[in-house]
Amino acid sequence: MPSFKVKVKWGKETFPGVEVNTDEEPILFKAQLFALTGVPPERQKILSKGINLKDDEWNMSLKNGATILLLGSKEEVPVEPQEKPKFIEDMNESELATALELPSGLTNLGNTCYMNAVVQCLKSVPELKTSLKEYKDDLSLTSLASAQSITFALKALFEQMEKSTTVTPVIFLQTLHMAFPNFAQTGEKGSYQQQDANECWCELLKMLQQKLPSAKGNNSSKYNSIIEQFFGGTFDVEMKNTESEDEPVTKSTENFLQLSCFISTEVKYMHSGIRLRLKEQLTKMSQSLGRDATYTKMSLISRLPAYLTVQFVRFQYKGKEGINAKVLKDIKFPIDFDAFDLCTPELQKKLSPMRSKFKEIEDANLENNFKNKDKSPIQLKTEDKKKKTRAEPYCFEDDLGSNNSGYYTLQAVLTHQGRSSSSGHYVGWVRQKEDQWMKFDDDVVSPVTSEDVLRLSGGGDWHCAYVLLYGPKILELPIDEENPNAEAAVTETTEKMAVD
Repeated sequence: MPSFKVKVKWGKETFPGVEVNTDEEPILFKAQLFALTGVPPERQKILSKGINLKDDEWNMSLKNGATILLLGSKEEVPVEPQEKPKFIEDMNESELATALELPSGLTNLGNTCYMNAVVQCLKSVPELKTSLKEYKDDLSLTSLASAQSITFALKALFEQMEKSTTVTPVIFLQTLHMAFPNFAQTGEKGSYQQQDANECWCELLKMLQQKLPSAKGNNSSKYNSIIEQFFGGTFDVEMKNTESEDEPVTKSTENFLQLSCFISTEVKYMHSGIRLRLKEQLTKMSQSLGRDATYTKMSLISRLPAYLTVQFVRFQYKGKEGINAKVLKDIKFPIDFDAFDLCTPELQKKLSPMRSKFKEIEDANLENNFKNKDKSPIQLKTEDKKKKTRAEPYCFEDDLGSNNSGYYTLQAVLTHQGRSSSSGHYVGWVRQKEDQWMKFDDDVVSPVTSEDVLRLSGGGDWHCAYVLLYGPKILELPIDEENPNAEAAVTETTEKMAVD
């Protein structure tokens, strides 16, 4: 009897008829109690006959009608901020302009939050915005009508979003429905059904890939599209037959537009989830054995794109219920991500010169911080404003759209709240600058911080990170104003030494 009901006692409150399904992980039951009581799963202590329920194992025996005890408190009462809030009527003109300068939100047209969140995340890529702005129709390619209409509609939508505080994306939604009829499915009452945001993300990129040309630069002729150029990476793949030592290892290359973060009981961090996905066991026909055999597929990245997309594999299809059920597990992800150890030795060697430059600047900053430890914050802020820097290119000279260091900074997060990909709610979170982020909850746009974004790692019935977009980490080099050519000479020498 995997599914039954119990009575939950929490302080002076009692909740009868709480459903328990022992086929699901206990963390899902704890998430249900969170929805009822407001006590987060990490603060819950669930007791029955002196046994404390674990997160990943039903280590207690329960039956229908049983009474269990819940211990734990809601979130702590927030402390009073050190800096008092300033009201709009007390702001000067400059502060008022900053406070009200919010990006455009998108109206929800009935379960279209998946589309809105995808659009907001993709809009954070400046190269994509520029390419769409410059896009002109090629009427000779009539076979790509869907790609053409999607590209034009997104171009127009981005233009509207630059001019208005709230946009109702009717035309883009209609265009999306014509290109992908499965997104236009309706329910019993005629309202649109919720769709999988990652599926929408992938389909949009495929359409844009057919129409947006590559950006001009060295090696740009190698790529057919700016999508392939700035979002596309390459794997070097080795396939080994684990049942036959005599069968030679086969080598190949594969292109990707996303990395997948595999979620299992032992995975707690995004990085380890990606590594697990790059080593797979699969069964296929062996020519040497004349039968199906087990193979190990090993993949390493041989080309890093400027913009790295990571999808958390949070949804698993359950045939009995006919839904993509959600894995709610907490998977930590970083603001700054290093992809170095996911790469081939050849690519690692190419990444090393730029990584050395990052290390030099980091060491210099630590030394300056030690020297300036006695200075006041006002002095340091004044001195920082006077310093001038220049941004180093983030891609290889012969490969526009690549990443030349392996270092990334989180740029956008698409989250999901709910139990399945075809229900719940999607929201986009986009970095504006430094620690300033914007939360795009359809047409409600609000400022948040990096700390707020890091809380989106999952673990219950609230927003969980589903798709992450990392942009290239930019190296800022100081400019010596007294000798502006000195820095260029040092850079040239460093690069020459690295090549030698």
